[in-house]
Amino acid sequence: MSESSVSVPTAFEPPLEQAEPRAAAWSFSLIDLLLLGVVLIWGINFTVIKRTLVEMTPLAFNGIRFTLSTLSLLVLLRLTERDWNVIAPGDLRRLAVVGLIGHTIYQLGFIGGLSLTQAGHSSLMLGTTPIFVALLGVVLGIERVSAKTWVGILLCFAGIALVARNGGGPGASLLGDLLVLGATVCWAMYTILSKPLLVCYSPIKVTAVTMAFGTVPLVLLSVPSLIQQNWGAVSAQGWLGLLYSFSLAIVAAYVIWYTSVQRVGGTRTAVYSNLVPVVGGITGWLVLGETMGPLQIVGAAIILLGIMLTRRGGS
Repeated sequence: MSESSVSVPTAFEPPLEQAEPRAAAWSFSLIDLLLLGVVLIWGINFTVIKRTLVEMTPLAFNGIRFTLSTLSLLVLLRLTERDWNVIAPGDLRRLAVVGLIGHTIYQLGFIGGLSLTQAGHSSLMLGTTPIFVALLGVVLGIERVSAKTWVGILLCFAGIALVARNGGGPGASLLGDLLVLGATVCWAMYTILSKPLLVCYSPIKVTAVTMAFGTVPLVLLSVPSLIQQNWGAVSAQGWLGLLYSFSLAIVAAYVIWYTSVQRVGGTRTAVYSNLVPVVGGITGWLVLGETMGPLQIVGAAIILLGIMLTRRGGS
């Protein structure tokens, strides 16, 4: 989720604005307090989903979660934009492709991977989105990255190799880590492909419409799981986990992030997302009892260092 580039959010990597507001003195404000709340929401969300998946199958959970999230964002779009339903005909296909990559395929990898591996591992893997955005930008010839960014990219890959190796503690899975890593690549592709659309449409419209396109096949794939799911066995805690994940981690957090981007700029806003893997790891340790071996701890530190270098390196 490069810092000077436009990106579009999710449970974990939010959007950056198209035009950076003029720099201002950094004094702690209500926006900063709200952003700290978003960091906590997103970091805790990994553990919330992990706990909820004990009672719901991954596809059943995601089918309901994205149906509710999509409806909520479409209502929000309708309430906040007068031209909410105005989209150029040629852009509908682009929005559909972006939605398929950034929501359908991404969510299949994310929820499948999280169900197999630790919440802390998942938060670290998704935290590497900036390195894949930078790499895809180079491959597509739309970005050039600095030497500092290349160092950050190499450090992230070294850290991933250490974290994803076997022996990362109870609940860790190489397959789960790789699925989440694949989801991260999909999110980076979503970020890159969304840039031209964000020139013409607001972040909320792009997010709501692409999510609508992505949710349809996601729900269709979830139908067998929705039918087979034993809904009577889902406890109040399970339903609260679902409510938390769609209402706070997607809808409310996105609105706060958009507001911050508009008022204080993407660079200042994005600083806070560096804390999400830290919160995710700590929450997984406290609530789920997740642990990592010495090599995985070193790898996590290397990943965080690489993420910071990648963000500061710029394009």
